[in-house]
Amino acid sequence: MGIQELVVTAAGLLLIGFLAWYFFGPKQVRRAAVRGGVQEVEITVKGGYSPDLIQVREGVPVRLLFDRQESSDCTARVVFPDFGISKSLRAFGKTVVEFVPDRAGRFGFACGMNMLHGTLVVEQGNGAGPSAPERADAHAHEVAQAVGVGPMRPVASPRVAEFAIHSGGVTCPTCVVNIESALADLPGVDRVDVNFGAERVTVAYDPQQVTTEALHRAITSTGYEVADRPDPGSQDTEDAEAEARRMEIRDLSRRVLVGALLTAPTVVAVMGGEVLRLAWIPEWLHNAWLQLVITSPVMFYTGWPIHRTGWLALGRRTADMNSLITLGTTAAYAYSLVVTLAPGVLPEALRAVYYEAVGVIITLILLGRLLEARAKAGTGEAIRKLIGLQAKTARVVRDGAEQEVSLENVRIDDVVIVRPGEKVPVDGEILNGRSTLDESMVTGESIPVEKGPGDVVIGATINQTGAFRFRATKVGRDTMLAQIIRLVEQAQGSKAPIQRLVDLVSSYFVPAVIFIAIGTFVVWFNVGPDPALIFALGTSVTVLIIACPCALGLATPLSIMVGTGKGAENGILIKSAEALETAHKLRTIVLDKTGTITKGKPELTDVVPVGSPLQEEMLRLVASAERSSEHPLGEAIVRGAQARGIVLAEPREFDSVTGKGIRATVDSTTVLIGNRRLLADAGIETAALEDEARRLAEEGKTPMLVALDGKPAGVVAVADTVKEDSVAAIAALKRLGVEIDRVRTDYDLGEFVVSLHPSPARAIWGSSWGA
Repeated sequence: MGIQELVVTAAGLLLIGFLAWYFFGPKQVRRAAVRGGVQEVEITVKGGYSPDLIQVREGVPVRLLFDRQESSDCTARVVFPDFGISKSLRAFGKTVVEFVPDRAGRFGFACGMNMLHGTLVVEQGNGAGPSAPERADAHAHEVAQAVGVGPMRPVASPRVAEFAIHSGGVTCPTCVVNIESALADLPGVDRVDVNFGAERVTVAYDPQQVTTEALHRAITSTGYEVADRPDPGSQDTEDAEAEARRMEIRDLSRRVLVGALLTAPTVVAVMGGEVLRLAWIPEWLHNAWLQLVITSPVMFYTGWPIHRTGWLALGRRTADMNSLITLGTTAAYAYSLVVTLAPGVLPEALRAVYYEAVGVIITLILLGRLLEARAKAGTGEAIRKLIGLQAKTARVVRDGAEQEVSLENVRIDDVVIVRPGEKVPVDGEILNGRSTLDESMVTGESIPVEKGPGDVVIGATINQTGAFRFRATKVGRDTMLAQIIRLVEQAQGSKAPIQRLVDLVSSYFVPAVIFIAIGTFVVWFNVGPDPALIFALGTSVTVLIIACPCALGLATPLSIMVGTGKGAENGILIKSAEALETAHKLRTIVLDKTGTITKGKPELTDVVPVGSPLQEEMLRLVASAERSSEHPLGEAIVRGAQARGIVLAEPREFDSVTGKGIRATVDSTTVLIGNRRLLADAGIETAALEDEARRLAEEGKTPMLVALDGKPAGVVAVADTVKEDSVAAIAALKRLGVEIDRVRTDYDLGEFVVSLHPSPARAIWGSSWGA
């Protein structure tokens, strides 16, 4: 080995060593500052996270202020999978993420596309002692207690309120100062951020000292009209994010279209003329100057989102897939540019251009991102459908008068009026009135539940028969529906255990490719054919070009996002990606029958006369009496009779007895339909009906006793029947290798329990399966 080879080898080793330090060496850690008992860090989001290594203490609330200074689709969301956080970040604005780190360790966070990464280091809180600001806060509380100001109050985790400014908005520094001063004078206000470009005011406050109404009044006192910004997961927020996704899809579609149209001629020239040797390929398509002209827009316009993020990542001592694509395509473009502009500096054998590689790589990568964006847009529809379940307005009683307000303006302890057929706006407790409510949205149970004073009602459920008033106990983000929406969002942002391995591999993969490219250059420079420099350069560029497996970092998180979203669309809520990955180890599956195995809709199943009446005549009288009833069980009886072709009569003297049944007169016959108490109150002996009623109840049906003209006449039963495809679904599971060993039906619990075992199995089918 000559001097020249030794110098190149040493330079290559030094460069690899420098890059290893650059990518993996110690980095500056940003330690969170403690203000008001809360750890605060501001993170700039611009092609990545700065700082991307943050140190906090265990057990102390953390407030991360993400200042997103771009509109790149890659940074539109930040995910902390270990803490169940998935937060949308506003473009050119600030977004607050708050949580309490409940365990020590190193935890990664990433963008929604898992392309950009950061690390949160949580130190153990025990034994470290309070910091100086915390000691000052504790001393202030002790002084307040000593001078009689009041009992020492624990520091609450601040909340964040956002307001949108109207009437011209905030357009100057003086406006900002005025609003900040008005808010800063209020007790409990921890931080104020006024964004005059986005016309937004963000206030971090202590809810134990100040209310959002007080914040609202303070801003309006400065002369500006404001409105509360909706909580994440609200209709307005989701609409805004949906519009952002549509803009992202339009932008990516334009870039992909430009890339595809301009790359096609070079691909035809290379694949058709040089590889397949097709005679009809025109010679002018091989012209390097033409390929330079049509590839340059692909390089600098189509590939701009990739190059921008890639170079910024390298500048922060990190390397992601964008960096690898940027390095590969830049090397290929630069090499081809040299061949085009100064071909004489290279031997004839190495004067090939790589314009088609540049165009194909960039266009395919952007096409993949376009497909991802469309998939994410479809996933967002799952949350939008959940939001669509809730009411838009509520009828509340304020100052003794009824008034209709938007859902966002309903407050705790408001008295809300709900009429028949309306949706319950928020969660609460009934004060007066009785009704039946369809709670299938939450419970899946198709048979409505009777409610009265003291009973709890759930927002987005449907009131059916009566009117009632209730006291609002949970509003906004605290309602059950809002919590379901948050669970879906958290599941989409969660990280499966396998993803941790993928992240680990991805963090080392890109630097490793760069090291291999350097090593390739050194080896071929030392042992390759002449001219060694050009040949080594070409081989190292080839390594960078072909090593762009973006699926390595995107496949798992995208699959989780799409899978959980599709599940939510079909009523399947998956708590986390970890639960999804663990599902393949299950040996017992518990299926709630209502709406899963069954249709989720009551149907007439049995008509059992006892004594003299004929079955058809008894059903005609019962169904005619139920025509005036609004109860779903009565409606099921009417539908069942009509399906059998029975002509019904109009009932007279109809009376609904709350909690018991109905009484009516049909064709001069007095008809009673209901439970045992209804007949007992009328002095009718029910012993002759008990056995049949018990048998039907044991089959999971809802029996109703019937009396005609004061005599027991029979029993009718209604049930939520099994779906036609339930048996087929079980058969499909068996074809997939799932062996069913036992099926047990428990009607008291309303569940089917299916035990799965890896051993050879037998199938025992209960009558409830319809087999």
